[in-house]
This record gives sequence, C-alpha cells and structure tokens, in this order.
Amino acid sequence: MSEQQTALWPRPRLLHAEDVGVSNGNGNAANGNGRARRLPTINGRVVDPNEISAEVEEMGAEEAIAWAIESFGPSLGFAVSFQKTSSVIIDIAHRIDPSVRFFYLDTELLFPETYETRDALAARYGIEFERFVQDNPSRLRERWEAGEWGEDDDCCATRKVETMRRAIEGTDCWVSGVRRLDSETRAQAARFGWDIRFDRWKLNPLVDWDDRAVWNHIKDHHIPYNPLHDQGYPSIGCMPCTTKPGPGGDARAGRWAGTDRTECGLNG
Repeated sequence: MSEQQTALWPRPRLLHAEDVGVSNGNGNAANGNGRARRLPTINGRVVDPNEISAEVEEMGAEEAIAWAIESFGPSLGFAVSFQKTSSVIIDIAHRIDPSVRFFYLDTELLFPETYETRDALAARYGIEFERFVQDNPSRLRERWEAGEWGEDDDCCATRKVETMRRAIEGTDCWVSGVRRLDSETRAQAARFGWDIRFDRWKLNPLVDWDDRAVWNHIKDHHIPYNPLHDQGYPSIGCMPCTTKPGPGGDARAGRWAGTDRTECGLNG
C-alpha cells in the first residue's frame, strides 16, 4: 500500500463494541479485525469513516435515511424483518423515495403473523419486497411443525449469513433496525459506520429511538405492524428461536433463550 493510501486509511468506526477479534462460534463475534478490507468510499470518493460516522450520528432518523438515499442511490438496500422498527423505517424511506429497495431473508420458519405483516405493508405502500430464501435442509418447517425439531437443527446462523451476502450483493450500504436499547451487545452501535462483517457501509437510523418513539410513529402514521408485539414479543425472529422474555429481561432476552447466543450473525 502506498504512503498516500495509508494516509487515507483511518480505522473505521465499529458498529458494535464486539466487532474485533475472531469468531467464537456463537454468532456474536465479528468476521474481521475491525479494519476495512478495501478503501471505504461513497460515490467513488474515499472518505474518512470516523468523520462521516460522526456527521451522520448527529442526524435524526429521517435526515439520515434521506442522506443515505441521496448518497448511495440504487446501491442502498433496506433489510426488513417485519418487526416494529421495520414498519417505521419502511414508512420513512417510502415517503422520501418510493423506489428504494426493500428485501428480507426468509428462513421458511417465520411466524405466520410475520408473513401477514409483510403482506399488509406491501398492500399499504405498494411495495414488492425482495425475498431471499436460505438453503435449508429438506422438510425443515415440516419437522418443526411436527415437533421433530432436534438439538442439531438450526433456523439461521451460517445459512442466514450466506443468504444475506446474496441479498446485499451489488450494494454499497445496507440499512437495519438495530437500536442501542435492544441489548448489551448493541449498546454501543453507531448510527452509521463500516460493517466489517459484510465489508460495506451500514446505517442504523433508529439507533437512539426508544419504544415510545417507535410506537408513537406507528400510531401517528397508522402503519401496519406485527401483531406478535401485542402478544408479549418485543423481538421477533424465527419460530424455533423466539420466545417471550421473562421478567426483567431485555427486549431480546427471548431470542435463543437458554443458549449463549444473542445474535443470528447479521448484526453481531
């Protein structure tokens, strides 16, 4: 690397405090050493990740989404999970630019209510959500529904990460609904920074929103949302790895309950 390139290569701001080191196999660690594998650019221009992260950190959610749409154009992708934060992000982004790209990962083990929420949002906004189905073993959902789920069965992890890589191919930045209050592992998340897992930019527009702000936006704009939230599920993933959290647990305490996992591999 030339001296000029070295001068342009500051250490990118990490999106999560644990984004350093090597994988420990439980879905929580990063896939790199905290340094971008290529010079971070926006619109072909090499930028200082620390400076741009600090600038976007000062923006509100709508301003940050508008900035990302303007900065990345068609190379921006919105990952949605059809939880309450997705409803908010879809509403904001669609009002700014109805042509933005929304996609989701289908493990084929999502709750029926999640698919219903997808359909309700598609009808409300006229969106065709891009669906990426992971490569599952045969009869995965059938075995779950038949009560044949075993210790070696897994609804996400490696397969979900590989599916995500297909979904974001061709993008320079992806958008998620990560919030700092979700869990301890997300408490230091930046609004915008370099994602070393997928070697591209990542925007967390609602990173500093609390539940009250999320629900106020949903109610004020009459946005469809996942009805499982009304049944005691603050965080919703696949059926096998999602339960209601116990008393005193954080919002994601019901995910992979009884294991040391806290993330599926996409955000941690």
